Amino acid sequence: MSKPTKYVYAFAEGGRDMAALLGGKGAGLAEMTRLGLPVPPGFTVTTDACKVYLRTGEEPPELGVEAAQALAGLERAMGRGLGAPDDPLLVSVRSGARFSMPGMMETILDIGLNDRSVTGLAKASGQERSAWDSYRRLIQMFGHTVMGVDGDLFERAIAEHKERRGVADDHLLDTGELAVLTEEFKAIIRKETGEDFPQDPAEQLARAVRAVFDSWNTERARVYRHREHISEDLGTAVNVQAMVFGNLGTTETFKSSGTGVAFTRDPATGERGMYGDYLPDAQGEDVVAGVRDALPLSELKTLDPRSYVELGDHLRTLENHYRDLCDVEFTVERGKLWILQTRVGKRTAEAAFRIAHDLREEGTISADEAVIRVDGAELTRLMFPRFDTTPDDIPLAHGVPASPGAAVGAVVFDSAEAVRRAAAGEAVVLVRRETTPDDLPGMIAAQAVLTSRGGKTSHAAVVARGMGKVCVCGAEALTVDPDARRFTTTSGTVVREGDTVSVDGTAGTVHLGALPLTASDVGRALENGTATGPLTEAVLGALAHADSVRRLEVRANADTPEDAARARSLGAQGIGLCRTEHMFLGERRALVEAMILAPDDTAREQALAALLPLQRADFTAILEAMDGLPVTIRLLDPPLHEFLPDRTQLAVRLAEAAEPDPRERELLAAVERMHEQNPMLGLRGVRLGLAVPGLMAMQVRAVAEAVTARLSAGGRPRAEIMIPLVGTVEELRLARAETERVLAEVAAETGRALDCPIGTMIELPRAALTAARIAEAADFFSFGTNDLTQTTWGLSRDDAEASFFPLYLDKGVFEVSPFDSIDQEGVGRLVEIAVEAGRAVRPRLETGVCGEHGGDPDSIHFFHRIGLDYVSCSPFRIPAARLEAGRAALADGTERSDSR
Repeated sequence: MSKPTKYVYAFAEGGRDMAALLGGKGAGLAEMTRLGLPVPPGFTVTTDACKVYLRTGEEPPELGVEAAQALAGLERAMGRGLGAPDDPLLVSVRSGARFSMPGMMETILDIGLNDRSVTGLAKASGQERSAWDSYRRLIQMFGHTVMGVDGDLFERAIAEHKERRGVADDHLLDTGELAVLTEEFKAIIRKETGEDFPQDPAEQLARAVRAVFDSWNTERARVYRHREHISEDLGTAVNVQAMVFGNLGTTETFKSSGTGVAFTRDPATGERGMYGDYLPDAQGEDVVAGVRDALPLSELKTLDPRSYVELGDHLRTLENHYRDLCDVEFTVERGKLWILQTRVGKRTAEAAFRIAHDLREEGTISADEAVIRVDGAELTRLMFPRFDTTPDDIPLAHGVPASPGAAVGAVVFDSAEAVRRAAAGEAVVLVRRETTPDDLPGMIAAQAVLTSRGGKTSHAAVVARGMGKVCVCGAEALTVDPDARRFTTTSGTVVREGDTVSVDGTAGTVHLGALPLTASDVGRALENGTATGPLTEAVLGALAHADSVRRLEVRANADTPEDAARARSLGAQGIGLCRTEHMFLGERRALVEAMILAPDDTAREQALAALLPLQRADFTAILEAMDGLPVTIRLLDPPLHEFLPDRTQLAVRLAEAAEPDPRERELLAAVERMHEQNPMLGLRGVRLGLAVPGLMAMQVRAVAEAVTARLSAGGRPRAEIMIPLVGTVEELRLARAETERVLAEVAAETGRALDCPIGTMIELPRAALTAARIAEAADFFSFGTNDLTQTTWGLSRDDAEASFFPLYLDKGVFEVSPFDSIDQEGVGRLVEIAVEAGRAVRPRLETGVCGEHGGDPDSIHFFHRIGLDYVSCSPFRIPAARLEAGRAALADGTERSDSR
């Protein structure tokens, strides 16, 4: 007989290894309880209960009994009853998913307060104002979250009271005003819902738990999960915890009550030390919401030295235990410190590298683990340019540098406008007083987020850091007026919606207009291999270790000597794709036109002869830049009509001309002759090489003569010749025979032996499925996953991305575009089949990928697993690919636990 499912766990019953069941927050509370930290007691309703609720619309039958038993245990532990009229126990109800989703789901504080118990709380605490403040908070949170009342109705009521009193902050309203406000809130609920705010504490608790379950499927939560690739079926846990109060004010005996968020290291820079915000006379959500400007955590040292020291001890305990940056929420209740939550903290890319490096240097984690804790996407962000400012660039305002980077965009004042403009291709900066979870779509759409309130622990800061967005918070000099669609600086400068600003998330400044950009310090360090500070030292150290453990080589897609040289400086181990069609553009297009329009073989040969020295010079320079490393040169791939003028424009020009140019008539005839309805599937690749006499021979000769030139100069050229778009081995055999004939001719003419492997680009499903036959004539396979994706899916990338792709991504047909990350089930399976079949024929067959998937982190891990020899990507993506190749090897179980 199976053991019945347990749906409720007291904090003392769980641990950090139960995050899937208890959620990240619940597991953290349980772990801290086990460590003996001062955690207010409570219990967790599991994600299993949420899954049942989401599937059936009802809580599990057992949940009511288990929750009642857990609540009774909590009441015994606290010595108070939930909502008791004399000295009430109050609880918070917070969501807690497996993976952190800051601000995306619901929290309700002060459950248990009603018209009777608010008086009991006032008497027991000796703080009548704090009691009424807690009661109005409960009604506001409960009314909005549980009963569905528009939150703006409550905010407008608060604003009216503050305006009448002439105060700026909620905490300056006195007891009488809070009591009146409480009654107004209850009236709003009655008017909007037709029911009264529930006075029964048990009903409040049950409905609050249900509301947290429901919040899993809110639009903002769905958007966040989609953005962060979090599974939809995980569900959320619910944490019910005894309330402690940071809004009890101060007395002669107790100098400090307040709440805060602390980090064991700076989440923006990774610097060692205690960082965070503290808000006196406040409850926990006030800090995260950013509705009041918090104090630096260091101020707590003056306000309450004992709590500050104790907090430091607990932070060290947690960091040593989790061996990572920890994000901790805490409350000081009349001098008593309580720890309310911990999790491994979100951090910027800069902080991720510095923290991993420092923990490795401190001996806390291994070198392998340090590499696992950073990723290619973070490294790419660090390579983005930064602003090139001068002393004359006076910022509009300074704020908290919450998430580093440089971003330029048009100012917008709400999420909907940000989404609308971004969809039209405009870069935008979302400006708010403070952000809320409802702003998530706009934050995703924007290049940067700028707020006039909040600090490093505000909603805007936490979410932006998690998404890698530039963010400046707490720019107090800005008066943000979303209704008027403008903000005003203290000097009187007015910035209206649509105006361009530059946001520097590293310096914490905002500037009017678009500032010029310059290369980042990390970008420079990667190119010259020299560290210039803690961050670049951390990045170079991580890459060095990744290089030492990875199996996959990383090559570059490069078509010019300049790209080749830059790729090599960034660590490329060769060129996996040199596109020769890019060498036929510009002034050389006329020679291609001459070849196409040639009336006979002699004229065609003359055009090809003119192209030969140009191609040879290109290849010679590229081989020199990559001396000693492989350079895979793809013969001409696109259809020839791409080198000719546009058909419609040419016809119009001829029709409008008084005396048409005879050459243009010839050109139009050639364009008409070569026009194809679907050129992607037409005369291109190997078909072009076989159909146009002399074209393949010219290109092969250019490669061969470039190799001999480099050999004569004392170089070590390693040219490889790749035949594109092969669908059958017969095509490859014909192309190979022609290639070998030309190589032999050049070898005979120069007296130099030429060793140029001849392989093919697998970019058609048939080629992948018949790879065993094709391998008979190929020295290597290079997978062109861009075209292989198009031909496997039966779609054109340009057309699809401009039409139905956004719909498919929104509806979950695609989790991510198959052109951004390899479709492992379909396209990836074809690659795997081809590798297995090809190596069954040629065990030493070299295989690589040269589509841009070669620079995508998830794709790199897949290519490692199926045994490819290398990935190739654009030069800018090489450092990230090197890092991910190392992480893939470590994830594959090859890490060395003793490496430091």
